[in-house]
Amino acid sequence: MKKSVEILGLPIISITEGRELGVSKTLLIDAKNGTVAAITIEDADWYRGVKLIPYESVIAIGDDAVTITNSENILTLDAAGDYEALLDDNIRIIDTKAITKSGTIQGKVTELYIGDDGKIEKCEITAPDGTTSDIATDQISIFGKQVTVIDPTGEKKNNVMPKAPEVSHAAPAAPEVPAVPAEPEAPKAEEAPKAPEAPKAAEPAVKAEEAPKAEAPKAEVKPEPKKEAPKAAPAPKAEPKKEAPKAEAAKQAAADKASEERHRRFLLGKKAARDIKMDNGIVIVEAGQDITEEVLQKAKLANKFIELSMNVQ
Repeated sequence: MKKSVEILGLPIISITEGRELGVSKTLLIDAKNGTVAAITIEDADWYRGVKLIPYESVIAIGDDAVTITNSENILTLDAAGDYEALLDDNIRIIDTKAITKSGTIQGKVTELYIGDDGKIEKCEITAPDGTTSDIATDQISIFGKQVTVIDPTGEKKNNVMPKAPEVSHAAPAAPEVPAVPAEPEAPKAEEAPKAPEAPKAAEPAVKAEEAPKAEAPKAEVKPEPKKEAPKAAPAPKAEPKKEAPKAEAAKQAAADKASEERHRRFLLGKKAARDIKMDNGIVIVEAGQDITEEVLQKAKLANKFIELSMNVQ
């Protein structure tokens, strides 16, 4: 997964022709599908019109360059009919206002995170107070030209639902309070009138006075669940924050591995266009020799992989 800032400004390299074809300038956004459809480039003939590379023609996006097979992958405006509507829409996403469906402004979109397949994975939003947060693409309903609309349904699922089980755990404490032995004594007061003697009628009055004393512990029991409730609240919030960096690191590692594998498959069976040497003068492969797994391994260890990629035939 790459940030847009890590893609723009990189040189475009043809690995079969061994030359630089221009520099990546902007990302052409397919707002309906939430993807990057193409990369526009700027070269020496920029004044003749827009040129672009379909994202599916990109072999890899590295730290120092964007690699493609050859210059035929670059389309001029006349040949880019499928992309004409997207060029007219000219949706950039970055610098648009981020607002919920209920009309609350969350801030401004300041960055895009793009997956290896060109899908926009998430957006970085900067709030007016300067704090930043990430919003997943499935929480965004519309990528507009001036406004990015966030679906509030996604916010409720993430923020409100985890708190509901905490309240349900505290609720069972209330039914335990009525189980006090003072209430079963009430029937004894009703049995007293059955006796005709006056002294027995006086006994219920004494028991009725004792009843309030039994209710006093009830008031002491009720405050206990209120003290426990805030202790449970912070627990679920701490766990997801620790796992997020691991998931992003794993996805980045998988993307780098896939990019390297595509280069390897492309180079195997090709022939070297010239001698490739290590810094100490040792020859890795001579001009005209086949490129094998052993040659690729030596080139990688000697940091000559890019040089080898640009000199094949």
